[in-house]
Amino acid sequence: MSVDVRYAAFGGITAILLFGTLYSVAYDTYLDTSDPALTHLPHHLHATHYFANKANILNSYFIKRAWGWTSAAFLTLWLTSPPHKQTVHRVVKWGVETAIWLVFTSWFFGPALLERLTAASGGECTATLQSGAVFTVPYEFCLTRTAVSQETHPFLFVGSSVWAPDDRWPVVPRLRKGHDVSGHVFLLTMSVLFLVDQIRLSLCARKWSLPHACAVVFNIVLIAIWFFAISTTSVYFHTPFEKFTGYLLGVAGYMVTWLY
Repeated sequence: MSVDVRYAAFGGITAILLFGTLYSVAYDTYLDTSDPALTHLPHHLHATHYFANKANILNSYFIKRAWGWTSAAFLTLWLTSPPHKQTVHRVVKWGVETAIWLVFTSWFFGPALLERLTAASGGECTATLQSGAVFTVPYEFCLTRTAVSQETHPFLFVGSSVWAPDDRWPVVPRLRKGHDVSGHVFLLTMSVLFLVDQIRLSLCARKWSLPHACAVVFNIVLIAIWFFAISTTSVYFHTPFEKFTGYLLGVAGYMVTWLY
């Protein structure tokens, strides 16, 4: 009896994240992105480990646009499928996952849920100046992503000892401290499980058209890239617990589609 590819994907994600996290702890390779004193600095391994640098091609062109790539892969798969497999049900699943992505990472009647979780768990809105000094500003500046400087918001700097003459350029405050759920692990986990769920319908078919075969290859290559991205994130970024909660949310986000 063949193995359900969904369970194989779930097992693969779990194993990669587990071993990557254990490696990061054993060899001190991860960066605590919640620590305001560290998050603005280059990763301590950026000079020797390419994927520890946030500017690497994987992060810049794939992970930051992960749901766009995932959506494109799904649409090519759906549009090239035989007519009887171009069901509304599959599109609804994609719509539900897109809504989950938006709610957790972009907007939920105001701040995204991941931001709300960070704030609720003790997060503070902090600004990191050009000199490297870090100070706390009102939470509203993080919600509106308003850039602050001594010239634009002098009242924030009254009585402050952290400001230096060189700190003239505006900086955008970010939520730090608290529990910073790994958004990358969340989104990549959900993306892999969703695409594998969709591609299994094609794997059951006896024959593919040339366009559909190309779409299947595109999806398989993207799934492989997402697996690799999960491994680099697990090794280099976030604390173990932040990666674990990102994983749980990603699995839960995918499981919602089982209700439809």
